Amino acid sequence: MSNDSYRKLLRRGYTEDSSLMDDDDADTLKYVNDPIHGYIPLSPTALQFIDTPQFQRLRYLKQMGSAYFVFPGCSHNRFEHCIGTSYLATSVVQNFMQWQPELDITKRDLRCVTLAGLCHDLGHGPFSHVFDNVFLPRVVPGIKWSHEQGSEMMLNHTIDENHIDIDDSDVSFIKKLIRGSETGAPGEKTFLFDIVSNNRNGVDVDKFDYIQRDCYNVGVKSSYDFSRLMLNSRVIDDELCYSHKEAYNLTEMFHTRYSLHKRVYSHRAAEGIERMIVDAMAVANPVLKIADAIHDPRMYQNLTDDVLRDIERSREPELQEARDIISRIYTRDIYKFVDEFIMPADFSAIASKQHINEAAIVGFRADGDDFVEHDILINFARKHFGMGSENPVDHINFYSKYKNNEKFSIPSEMISMCMPQKYQEHIVRIFTRTPHKRKQIQKAVRRLIDQIDKRIQRNSQNSMSPSSLTPNRGLTIPDDIEDLVKKRRLDFNSA
Repeated sequence: MSNDSYRKLLRRGYTEDSSLMDDDDADTLKYVNDPIHGYIPLSPTALQFIDTPQFQRLRYLKQMGSAYFVFPGCSHNRFEHCIGTSYLATSVVQNFMQWQPELDITKRDLRCVTLAGLCHDLGHGPFSHVFDNVFLPRVVPGIKWSHEQGSEMMLNHTIDENHIDIDDSDVSFIKKLIRGSETGAPGEKTFLFDIVSNNRNGVDVDKFDYIQRDCYNVGVKSSYDFSRLMLNSRVIDDELCYSHKEAYNLTEMFHTRYSLHKRVYSHRAAEGIERMIVDAMAVANPVLKIADAIHDPRMYQNLTDDVLRDIERSREPELQEARDIISRIYTRDIYKFVDEFIMPADFSAIASKQHINEAAIVGFRADGDDFVEHDILINFARKHFGMGSENPVDHINFYSKYKNNEKFSIPSEMISMCMPQKYQEHIVRIFTRTPHKRKQIQKAVRRLIDQIDKRIQRNSQNSMSPSSLTPNRGLTIPDDIEDLVKKRRLDFNSA
């Protein structure tokens, strides 16, 4: 390596003793230029995994799934996210190795944490969380399967198929790091489990990367700074802790996550398209055996977002319905949003799937209405800051610059008096497969909600909770909606 190149590495924060992973010769490193983190060094060990068909599959999985149909900028994939997460995981461990040598972090620890960050999303299916959260439960009722299980399966498959020389104990450790654990694992350092997948409070490098990467590609401004968090962290009592100065920065991180879920990930049009993708895949499943792939890594290796193109290219008459649904996506004849109701968590027992369902809505049809249960789609969702109804910052420990070996929590009122009073909301959304029926469906939905609201008022007379599920006037569909749609089309055609 030339002296100029070496000086550049030093300026980037690397020292003679801080080479990536366990590769001592800097000449063996390769670099990729990433829009989020700049030049990322990749060691031969990392490249053993990256340069495989199993990892390259991640190039064909959109990071934000169906949101790409709404936000053209979010064309990034799981591939670059995993490389970015691995880079941040490496940086965190190297920081501790340099500034807290008493932790006795080994090169094996560094290697396994790096590979956990690299391989943590190997198991994602088509359109990311749509696959395991919506599609699989629909076609295989009662199944309990997550993409983390898929990642473990694909990690084994990657190692076996490419004859990667790695100890079984290291593979087991990497899998546990991907799953995350508050208590660690026997014989391993507990704080290492806080880095890639932090089950203790949700502050991990996976979140650092995807929040920054998604904001960058969508065009949403982020007000928190993950680099400060990484610089102002240390291990105390086998737990990752942060400088007390970062308390508000951490609050902003969780708020940014919530904001992305609210504004981007669950955009109404994206959610409607998501349901169309699930419908198309469900119709195609008996022919293409999509769900069977979770039991066969060779099948799973070829299962990507391209499944829609596979359906399009098919000629089987059984897939005609699925092809028609995909055609509707491309021609923007998408499932339409009908209505939405936001409620606190304590309403969930009354406003639940038992009370709000397709059959219940059909039961409130008016004379002349012709919609049926198949026209209706209902989505129950929770939006929160990362830990359900709790403030995740309450689960983080801090240290001061005066005593950086003592950890303590900081009450939210000491961070800001303008903190949220609630950290979770329940959202019920209704969509329709037949857009021209959305007005009559909305009226039926609101008649049903009015009945539920009366029950809530009776039960909450002595409660501090809101006592009304008043419909949002801004979402009220005008009676002449179809005429307005036709007028817009005519205006466009005459322009």
